[in-house]
This record gives sequence, C-alpha cells and structure tokens, in this order.
Amino acid sequence: MSQAFVKEEDPQWLHDIPGTLGALINYLIRENNNVRVYQKRSFIQNDLEIFEMSNGLKYAKDEKGKWMIVD
Repeated sequence: MSQAFVKEEDPQWLHDIPGTLGALINYLIRENNNVRVYQKRSFIQNDLEIFEMSNGLKYAKDEKGKWMIVD
C-alpha cells in the first residue's frame, strides 16, 4: 500500500506578495478557498490608490510598495 504525501505550502502574508493587482487577486482567491475575487473599483484617497475588492475589503500599497488593508 502506498501513501501520498501532500506538501503544505508555507503561509504567505499579504505584505509578502508582489505589488501587482494580479498578484493581489491570486492571493485573495487562494485565501478565499478558491472563490473568485475581483476588483470592484479603484480610487485615490489621501494620495493612495485604493482598490476595493469583491471580498468587501479595500487594499492599497504602502510607501515600500507592499500591500495593506485600508479602512
């Protein structure tokens, strides 16, 4: 009898993913149990480009280009 081993991926944090919208969407889909997440709208607020996503949260990049959740 053979046993299959499934390697679990190391956890990835929001601030670790590349600063592209595509990378953000892929990350959110993985974190949302492969349920599709998409950009609803984007706008500028307080000199930040804010991306409102279909998961109900808003994201922006900090001064280092890392993703963060905004209010």
